[in-house]
Amino acid sequence: MIVIGQSTLPLQDFADIIFNNQEVSLDPAALEKVKTNHSFLKSFASNKLIYGINTGFGPMAQYKISDENLLQLQYNLIRSHSSGSGNLIPAHLVKGLMVARLNSFMQARSGVHHETVELLVTLINKGITPCIYEHGGVGASGDLVQLAHLGLTLIGEGEVTFEGQIRDTAEVFKEQGIKPLTIYGREGLAVLNGTSAMTGIGMINIIRAKKLLNWSVMLSALMNEIVEAYDDHYSYELNVVKRHKGQSDIGVMLRDVLKDSQMIRDRSEHLYNPDNLDQEVFEDKVQEYYSLRCVTQVLGPVLDTIRHAEETVTNELNSVNDNPVIDHENQNVFHGGNFHGDYVSLEMDKLKTAVTRLSMLSERQLNYLLNNKLNQKFPPFVNHGILGLNFGMQGVQFTAVSTVAENQTLSFPMYVHSIPNNNDNQDIVSMGTNAALIAKKVIDNSFEVLAIQLMSITQAIDYLECTDRLSSHSLTVYNKVREVFPKFVEDAPRYKEQKQVKELLENNDPL
Repeated sequence: MIVIGQSTLPLQDFADIIFNNQEVSLDPAALEKVKTNHSFLKSFASNKLIYGINTGFGPMAQYKISDENLLQLQYNLIRSHSSGSGNLIPAHLVKGLMVARLNSFMQARSGVHHETVELLVTLINKGITPCIYEHGGVGASGDLVQLAHLGLTLIGEGEVTFEGQIRDTAEVFKEQGIKPLTIYGREGLAVLNGTSAMTGIGMINIIRAKKLLNWSVMLSALMNEIVEAYDDHYSYELNVVKRHKGQSDIGVMLRDVLKDSQMIRDRSEHLYNPDNLDQEVFEDKVQEYYSLRCVTQVLGPVLDTIRHAEETVTNELNSVNDNPVIDHENQNVFHGGNFHGDYVSLEMDKLKTAVTRLSMLSERQLNYLLNNKLNQKFPPFVNHGILGLNFGMQGVQFTAVSTVAENQTLSFPMYVHSIPNNNDNQDIVSMGTNAALIAKKVIDNSFEVLAIQLMSITQAIDYLECTDRLSSHSLTVYNKVREVFPKFVEDAPRYKEQKQVKELLENNDPL
């Protein structure tokens, strides 16, 4: 069981909660601070004007709310902002949102009643996720619309996803013996005013991007093997003099995969051999195409980008990101903009750009593999059948190219796409949830592209009949793929196998 509130919640613990269904519990000392924080706000607000406690919201904050309407104000906020549209956000992403909101509340600066965090724990552990929609949040006063749908579930309304079905919240709560949240003061505003949608989705994007990068390294290694490339382009000596950690680390990964390969060539044994100098035209390429030779330089920045995104979004996950901040230690309430999502929005834009670049590398490697005029090693489209009659991997290449093109269009940044709204109260917004959701789409697409490339690589390996010369890493991957995608000669629809190979990539880490 992972304890929330005890210390900083790292990426791996977050991943275990989302993907391994690890249950969560609350640190008792942190829970006591949540209770103290709520009690402080209750006494502090009794004779003061505090935003969202006894005022309206946003541009209507100048209106004072009467004492008898204070609790209704919070219900009104939740219900009025439950206005999402479009597709439902997948349940595992919503679970990420819930963990992010819980972790923020456990910083004890939100003024919520302890029932709020206890109910979130119950829902997370039981696998009950609110129905939350993609469209609605602008990421400025937090992810208002997405988090309003979370609030709607907490008060026992709306719909949830439970055991793979969409059902009425009230029905599921009754069945599971769950008591809806009672509003005590500012629970409505506290739930809505935060960056937890973009942060939860962003954390999951980072987890998946790390796995995608590992596969890109693996496939790049396989490509270099089957074309019998030289080893110096990923050598320690070449990469260490380019002072970027990501590049050097990609080199380490490639060397680890290829250390026992019998296909990679040593340049000194071939091109540095004086016996070869009497040739006027060399049959062997002196240097490979960039998509094979510059893997460390292309994927190095991708790795550095993922790492920076992980640091930034993990910081956001462990931050107080609502407004106002209830500070019981300094006996004050501070108004500001910690709900603004710029940090996450910018990182998601950078992440999707880096992942798009990764998918472009994959497509170029795929094109090299399928174009016999370039590789001068394989039949067109690594076709094992009769040329002209059979088509090999020709059809699936179209899908890869189309998908990469979509990635390139989706890479336009949301971060610079602010539209003022809320009567111009929110005159500059982050669009962070949009950025996170689009980054998710780019990652989804890239797994599709790499699946097609890996299918083509296995066909090339079988054409060469070289499994006995592959590195042990490469042979393991080859065998796993062939379990779901057997070697083929005759043409047949490949879309179901493409899906299976994509799922293999998503559910396994090659390194």
